[in-house]
Amino acid sequence: MDIFNVLSLLGGLAMFLYGMNVMGDGLAKTAGSKLEQILEKLTSTPIRGVILGACVTAVIQSSSATTVMVVGFVNSGIMKLSQAVGIIMGANVGTTVTSWILSLSGIEGESVWIQLLKPSSFSPVLAVLGIAFLMFAKSDRKKDIGTILLGFTVLMFGMDMMSESVSGLRDVPQFTNILTMFSNPLLGMVAGAVLTAIIQSSSASVGILQALCVTGAVPYSAVIPIIMGQNIGTCITALLSGIGAKKNAKRAAVVHLYFNLLGTAIFMAGFYLLNAFLHFSFMNGAADAAGIAVVHSCFNVIATLCLLPLSGVLEKLAILTVREDKVTEQPVGSLRLLDVRFLEKPAFAVAQCVEVGRQMAELSKKALFTALDLYENYDEEMAAKVIEIEEEVDCYDDELGNYLVRLSSMPLSHEDNQKVTNLLHCIGDFERISDHAINIMEIAQHMNNGQHNFSEHAKQELKNYSNALREIMNLALQAFIENDIEAAIRVEPLEEVIDYLHAKVKRHHIKRLQSGKCTIELGLDLEDLITNYERTADHCSNIAVGMLQTRVEGLEAHEYVIELKNEVGGTFQKFFEEYRIKYVDNL
Repeated sequence: MDIFNVLSLLGGLAMFLYGMNVMGDGLAKTAGSKLEQILEKLTSTPIRGVILGACVTAVIQSSSATTVMVVGFVNSGIMKLSQAVGIIMGANVGTTVTSWILSLSGIEGESVWIQLLKPSSFSPVLAVLGIAFLMFAKSDRKKDIGTILLGFTVLMFGMDMMSESVSGLRDVPQFTNILTMFSNPLLGMVAGAVLTAIIQSSSASVGILQALCVTGAVPYSAVIPIIMGQNIGTCITALLSGIGAKKNAKRAAVVHLYFNLLGTAIFMAGFYLLNAFLHFSFMNGAADAAGIAVVHSCFNVIATLCLLPLSGVLEKLAILTVREDKVTEQPVGSLRLLDVRFLEKPAFAVAQCVEVGRQMAELSKKALFTALDLYENYDEEMAAKVIEIEEEVDCYDDELGNYLVRLSSMPLSHEDNQKVTNLLHCIGDFERISDHAINIMEIAQHMNNGQHNFSEHAKQELKNYSNALREIMNLALQAFIENDIEAAIRVEPLEEVIDYLHAKVKRHHIKRLQSGKCTIELGLDLEDLITNYERTADHCSNIAVGMLQTRVEGLEAHEYVIELKNEVGGTFQKFFEEYRIKYVDNL
């Protein structure tokens, strides 16, 4: 083996790892958040958890990614440790799919159909399709599929390069001697664990082992311990993700480690005990890619079958290993969903941000509606509640805003990118709405302390204005939370009516001042109150217009509003008339 073979081996390894990374990212992106959401919703029993973990891992081609997501779920409090155990076991089974795909390179036969099954035959076709999708497709989904196809092609070409570069080693005695060392179970496991811990992917390390088998010098006696070690080495990713996490998240990572350690111990003890009596003839035979896939699958399936009934024991072991501190961890509300581990799978992180954004929107509404009730029936306890909610909304604004900024730098689909942009746009409006709720509360507090009361006519006008404000807030929230375009369309006409209502209430107020029916101090309170009402309605309009604007790319918000208003005989005019009759004409 000369220097050129070494360069070819390194180049093949680089292509293989890059292709696996690109393909895995493409698969995860295509799957989006829906696939991952199944993990947190359908894990009521360990068996169901195993099936789900296996399916998700088979799709995204990475047990490490699945396990890290599970650690994030447990850290966020949206999954119990007992639910995580089954998924972790299933992830180990699902990761064996990769080795079966890679084993196709070892198919041999004269038939054209058998030759077509070889990756070297169909990979060029996939490469052409992939580049065509990337260059000419307009849909994000097709572009992601193109990325998957190209990633798979690069992976297979890397595999072929590695196989070709090491093929000459079959005649090198030193290479054979090194592999014979790994026939020692302990040395083989250490080698497999170290390699996998370095590249942080058991699928990739199994693929490298499959590439080495082309030499015909790798016996099953060396392959089996190395594969056992690879399953232990893959735990490093989850253990690293548990650093800085809560106790239960660390326990989920420890469960992954214990599962592989105990599974390896059971498998190795049982296998070598049988071998001592039966003397398996294949042990000294040369391993091939398909044989490695069989060993990899057998180990993970047997380990899962043996340890699934003991899932409770694994959970207890993890709890004993990671003990509770004296100080209990305090819950952090919905912000717990913003776990940095989810950033590894941006599509899922976007779904978490949407959920947190919805919670923030509900809090803003609660602050506003509580404040609106105060000027009619002031209560110190409720006033304090408004302050408490506003502080919580500020916290949401800071945390969610920072998380979204980090998320926006990740590779996102066009749809997810729109969601992130819209969230960044809307959370500022929700935060300002809660600020206006504080202003309204303070005005109500000032009036209560000074024993000031509006005239009956002014009270009726404010009640009417308040009802309009409640309706526009409900519509904006419905549009945002449910992505309801019909509700969003109604917001702008109502906001326009509120502007008319604001002007009418102001005119009536001036008349009362001129006739001496209202004092200057009460007039200032009313002016401040309706100004906050009107600005809150503006923020509701911003939210709805932002939702509508995403449907018409390249159009600025104010241009879109102008188009809506100028649409003759359109829905804007129809809804405007409906709300004008409801809120303005009856004053």
